[in-house]
Amino acid sequence: MTKITDLNFSPDFKRAVQHFRTLEGYSSTALETLKTPSGLEILAKNETNRMGLGAFKALGGPYAIARLLLSEWSGQSDTRLAPEHFADQDFLSFAAKRTFVTASAGNHGLGVAAGARTFGAKARIYLAQTVPESFSARLEAQGAEVVRKGASYDDSVTEAIRDAEQTGATLLADGTWPGYTDIPKYVMEGYTVIAEELREAFETSGHWPTHVFLQAGVGGLAAAIAFMIRENWAVQPDIIVVEPEAATCLQASHTAGKPVRSDGPDSNMGRLDCKEPSIVAWHTLESCDVLYESLSEEEGSAAAEALRALGLPTTPSGAAGYGALMKHDRNRSSNAAFRPLIIVTECPDTQDKGQDNGSCT
Repeated sequence: MTKITDLNFSPDFKRAVQHFRTLEGYSSTALETLKTPSGLEILAKNETNRMGLGAFKALGGPYAIARLLLSEWSGQSDTRLAPEHFADQDFLSFAAKRTFVTASAGNHGLGVAAGARTFGAKARIYLAQTVPESFSARLEAQGAEVVRKGASYDDSVTEAIRDAEQTGATLLADGTWPGYTDIPKYVMEGYTVIAEELREAFETSGHWPTHVFLQAGVGGLAAAIAFMIRENWAVQPDIIVVEPEAATCLQASHTAGKPVRSDGPDSNMGRLDCKEPSIVAWHTLESCDVLYESLSEEEGSAAAEALRALGLPTTPSGAAGYGALMKHDRNRSSNAAFRPLIIVTECPDTQDKGQDNGSCT
């Protein structure tokens, strides 16, 4: 039985920010101002160049791996390890004995693979048969072992869980379910860095957004940012969580008052095509006073094309916030006080059906 404390998300966001600021290659991603053909100004947090991986997931899996390795190291060593000692040979030898396993249909697998590679650990990524071979090649280029199992993402998750149980590898999923909640909270804690970068920018400029549009798959990113907005933003916006019409698991769970599946056809918003919510993300969003919006396949594709025309190419998944903005209370576009914020979460696709995206760096 899941206890309420298992669902609580109380991130140490200062630790996450400090961790990344000590890393070579880290910098805050750009907060850009876009102007639509109608003259509406939109704030866009551009994650397409995040730390060489081309997506916000560079903050999740790698941070969780660092947290897990440091925790294990502290449990067996009297030496306090600081980030500048990550390259020490004794720590690398320790990390080389660790294997992290996950399932992926998109960028989470790349984050786990890159994080494992950074510390000399091993990564094993399960992919469904529908994931393009080019994505498999990108994982292998990061040093990961790729295993093809199952016809769907849900199937590959099942196989990753079985692998961890049989081999003793550490399961590092970005979703949560009864009995598995702690490690994905580290992933979500990594995402709080985005909200802190935004808060610092708005405190400097004084120009806070009135509305924030957050796309969601299992809900980790949306919940982490919504939590931080409610936690410490000086000016509180409306928060709109955006899902594909084919996978409205968070909205369905909100309506049901409990986590539920939302089955539907495959979506071209591939990274958002999640039929079952993270129970931690759902629980967190329930306390954040959010609204929900869903996008059709055509609206997702149109949003990506519109952002490309504005000079910010991305996928239908990455453009979902923009798509919802275009649907949300259209009359507000003529209101000078309307100041929306979107997060462009990833690079453009290099393959069809939104299942693979190339690096923008």
